[in-house]
This record gives sequence, structure tokens and C-alpha cells, in this order.
Amino acid sequence: MSDAGKPHAKAIDLVVNGRKVSALVTPRTHLADFLRERQLLTGTHLGCEHGVCGACTLLLDGQPVRSCITFAVACDGHSITTVEGLNDDELAAQLREAFTAEHGLQCGFCTPGMLVSARDVVLRKPDADNDTIRQEMSGNLCRCTGYVGIVNAIRRVMEARKERRGYPCRKSRGASPSRFRLTRSGASFRIRRGSSPAYPALR
Repeated sequence: MSDAGKPHAKAIDLVVNGRKVSALVTPRTHLADFLRERQLLTGTHLGCEHGVCGACTLLLDGQPVRSCITFAVACDGHSITTVEGLNDDELAAQLREAFTAEHGLQCGFCTPGMLVSARDVVLRKPDADNDTIRQEMSGNLCRCTGYVGIVNAIRRVMEARKERRGYPCRKSRGASPSRFRLTRSGASFRIRRGSSPAYPALR
């Protein structure tokens, strides 16, 4: 549905998945709603709509953001990449394969946001250990997997990329993939002192 003719509608120009988009939007239209309803890019999922669960995570100028609390008008002149825009991305393809192999998804509702965030972690912290991966991914919530498969999938991609570059893989402290699989049912939440309950650290 177009916002043309609505009071205070503002013209914006942005790039969505490499395509130039011009539109009229009201100031309170969230980016996620604009993408889903106006651009029909429904891979961006809406969960909590408070910026807590991470299901709506996408890239704004290459940086992960919560599209459910980002106003579309604030993105005027910027570049947006949704999970659909990562279809031909080599790293995203590696992550999709690893998530499948390591059972890092079940219902799939959180997976688009998980993939976007995981891609960012692999690029920013290619030598991250399992504790660091958990902390970096703690803003993306999953009600199905227990997170073990997600951490394993990210580690799998990191180690494969190191091998291709000729670096020896270094196992993280006290956390081999097999040990993770054995403790899948025991995965739990732990709120770190001083952190927000909305972004639990994972144990």
C-alpha cells in the first residue's frame, strides 16, 4: 500500500539489494514494514517489534541493524541489504550450508536474522572462539535449537575459511564440536551482570 497522499509523507531514495528505490513514506513507517509490505521482501521477519529478538536484522550500509525499530525515512540515501540480497553472497551460502549441516535451524523464523548477524561475526571476528560467538550472537534469539547448532555452524564456516587460506584450525578452549552436540539438550541462558535481560549471554 502506498503512502502517497497521506499527511506528512516524505519522498525517500534508497538502494535495496542493489536496486534503486524511490517511494513516499510516512515518518513513522518502520523499515521492516516498508520492505515487507511495499517491496514484498518478506524474508525480513517481524518478531518482537521492539528490537529485542533480532529476527528483523538486515544490513544498512553493510552494518547489521534492527529494521523493526529503524524508520524508513532515516534510510534516505542509504543502502539496504536484506537476506534476499545475500542469495549470491559466497559467505552467506557457506553459512546456509553450515546451518543445515549442523542443525542450526528448526522452524526457520529466526534464521534470516541469524544468517545476517552470523555473516557479520565471521567477517569481523574470524578467529572468535565459541564464547565470543555466543556473545556476539546473543542479540538474536531462537526458541527451537538451543543455539548449539548455530554456534557450531558459525565455527564450521570460520574453520573452513581458515583452511582455504592455509591456516591451521585452532579449536576453541574446551569446546569441540562433538562436545557441543552431546550437550545440546543442556544449553541454557545466563544473564551476565550488568547486561540487559533482553540480550542474554548464552551458555
